[in-house]
Amino acid sequence: MRKNSHKNLRINSEVQKELSQIIRSEIKDPRVHPMTSVTEVEVTPDLKYCTAYISVLGSDEEAKETMEGLKKAVGFMRKRLAATVNLRNTPELRLVLNQSIAYGVSMSKRLEDLVKSDEEKHKDDVDGEETVSEEEAEESEDADLEEEEEEREDTDLEEEE
Repeated sequence: MRKNSHKNLRINSEVQKELSQIIRSEIKDPRVHPMTSVTEVEVTPDLKYCTAYISVLGSDEEAKETMEGLKKAVGFMRKRLAATVNLRNTPELRLVLNQSIAYGVSMSKRLEDLVKSDEEKHKDDVDGEETVSEEEAEESEDADLEEEEEEREDTDLEEEE
């Protein structure tokens, strides 16, 4: 079975769903943070190993404690996984802390701050400038067009000579 085969993708999805359920409702360890989620699961094609990426919405200390609690409960999670998912082999679980959600939140906050500062800067620039009425803008456009026509006529005359 290939790594990205349809069957392997289904198994990954099913294992992810079941691990999430086990962590959410069956693990009673107080170290496990309530805002813990399984973001991705990769089961090897031979079904021997499973890498589960765990995300914890909280501080770094809470994430560290959650990972310690989950690593202590790996045997229990594997046993529950074997009972709920019908696979030839129950994969050996390897848990990895995934901080992509926290990184995404911090980047979003940085972008919002950047947009706010840019808007304030732009607002200050607009307040300092004079506004031009539509009539004045049209007059300046007409003047520019007349100058362009005169330049074209001059070049046409030079070409004829």
